[in-house]
Amino acid sequence: MGILGRILGSDEAITTGIKTVAKGLDALVYTDEEKASDHAKSVTEARRMVIDWMSASQGHRLSRRVISLAITFVWLSMYVLGALLSVVAVWVDNAAQFKESAKVIGDYADSMNGAVMLILGFYFAAPHLAEIVKPAMEKFSKRPDKNE
Repeated sequence: MGILGRILGSDEAITTGIKTVAKGLDALVYTDEEKASDHAKSVTEARRMVIDWMSASQGHRLSRRVISLAITFVWLSMYVLGALLSVVAVWVDNAAQFKESAKVIGDYADSMNGAVMLILGFYFAAPHLAEIVKPAMEKFSKRPDKNE
């Protein structure tokens, strides 16, 4: 009876056919609601992953802080030294050498901006780190000698 019903188009066969077509059409359309739901799940999973990673790596806190302080100190020192040389250049007769030194040091300090962005993002904006990483890495990958 089942085959005969399908051939002749029984109610059950028609209902099954409609359900199959509806499921197929639904799978073809990716609605804004589904996109928003998937994005929310993705963000939640990313945040959970960062929190889990931070919990699992608590034993490395001291080493992370030492590395972060070292990088930040070098970066800040370059900016301060560059500013100091720029100010000194105003008061000396041979200012070109001081200005050139300030520019070179400043360029290297600028090349470290990405690393410092990552450090600041990690310590102060961990839930939003995914949005910080790509621009920071792009900034960090630029070398001063290639910007000329």
